[in-house]
Amino acid sequence: IQALFRMVEPAAGRIIIDNIDIRTIGLHDLRSRLSIIPQEPSLFEGTIRGNLDPLEEHTDQEIWQALDKSQLGALLRLRGEKLDSPVLENGENWSVGQRQLVSLGRALLKQARILVLDEATASVDTATDNLIQKIIRAEFQDCTVVTIAHRIPTIMDSDFVLVLSDGRVAEFDSPARLMENKSSMFAMLVGEYTSRSSSMPDK
Repeated sequence: IQALFRMVEPAAGRIIIDNIDIRTIGLHDLRSRLSIIPQEPSLFEGTIRGNLDPLEEHTDQEIWQALDKSQLGALLRLRGEKLDSPVLENGENWSVGQRQLVSLGRALLKQARILVLDEATASVDTATDNLIQKIIRAEFQDCTVVTIAHRIPTIMDSDFVLVLSDGRVAEFDSPARLMENKSSMFAMLVGEYTSRSSSMPDK
């Protein structure tokens, strides 16, 4: 992720996206096309409006559209402050799931061409995870989505899966092809996840 955002430059090789070497693009232009939803979403003290549009580049209508797509619009319309609803430091007055949806709304408003999900749903409940995945599939279907997965089901419909072992590429193929090889690391991971999930008691 650091290399993708050019926080560090690769010692060798190139990162090419849409046939463009990212080293040939200015940092501002590159990062303006990227959005990230981290495991611990980052909100700063202020308002919902300020968290979605800190540079005041968008209209209220555009902000509401992003909030509606991220399933927060109805909640905010019930609040008297609406877009000016307060956000405490680190977003402490919003649940983890709501903070993730704000981060998702920020990416939707930005209309990022590349979305990075850094274990984005590891800290939320299954219902919120499913909601976020549904929104991403609907709204980012024409974008590049890079997912660092905590829950295996979140990547089963990805075009490609990259499996790392000890920091090195172990496997790279479509999920379906990797699953066909029962001895593949990915197939074994899926098997372990399925077994673990089925053994958990129903709540």
